[in-house]
Amino acid sequence: MSTAVLLAVLGAALLHGTWNAIAKAIPARLVSSALIGLVYLVIGAIGCVLLPFPPAAAWPYLLVSAAVQTLYLVLLTAAYAKSEFGKTYPLTRGIAVLGVALISTTLLGERMTPPQLAGVAVVAVSLLALSWTPKSRNAGGGTLMAIAVGVTITAYSVIDGMGVRVAGDPLGYAAWLFLVQGVTLPLVCFMLSRDRSGMLRDMRTHAPMGALGGILSLVAYTIVVWAQSIAPLAVVSALRETGVLAAGVIGYFVFRERFSPWRLTATVVAVSGIVAIRLGG
Repeated sequence: MSTAVLLAVLGAALLHGTWNAIAKAIPARLVSSALIGLVYLVIGAIGCVLLPFPPAAAWPYLLVSAAVQTLYLVLLTAAYAKSEFGKTYPLTRGIAVLGVALISTTLLGERMTPPQLAGVAVVAVSLLALSWTPKSRNAGGGTLMAIAVGVTITAYSVIDGMGVRVAGDPLGYAAWLFLVQGVTLPLVCFMLSRDRSGMLRDMRTHAPMGALGGILSLVAYTIVVWAQSIAPLAVVSALRETGVLAAGVIGYFVFRERFSPWRLTATVVAVSGIVAIRLGG
């Protein structure tokens, strides 16, 4: 993996952790998802005008991914409503790193060097460790919801990794992916809302923060889709999920969540995994 790809994905990880914090900060869970979807709709539509139309072979991947990612965002905001940001985020991302590594190496035939495999494993275990403490309050429904989110992340990461390679143009693929999500996500959120007039009021109230979150999310995932077109999916996934390091800092300073010695140790170990991925590639 080149230094440019490494730095780009690490930058996407920082953006990803930041927009997840924004989603957590918006109290109405469906509002944050709907606002992100509207940003996808506007920017995706602009991209579709300027960028190539994906080939027919890429559309099954694109449409299935859009459906899975719509489910992901709804589940994600629901999980944040039930549990702490600093615990839910690492758990979902750790599951995704393990899932993508398992599928890409066993079913897709991707090959990684032993140091890269070790680095991916270290990152995955560290992320899972970050979500646990001896007195963890992230139990019950919140944990189950986080596991479901991790499964959806695994699914759309693999689907998009395959789809973007079939498409041959990562930016065009991403633009249409965001456009489709921009249509479906707000509609699903409105269908799930029990107070649609109240939801519209909350959307106006939180529009600036939601728009920022949507932009950061769109930029972050566009970088990931581009990286998936030229680098192993498991490596991209492991590096992308290091956004949890930013999430720990945000959780401590913004949400006043405790950053224990255990979580500090797990963070340092995760960084060592990133180094192993870089040196092993």
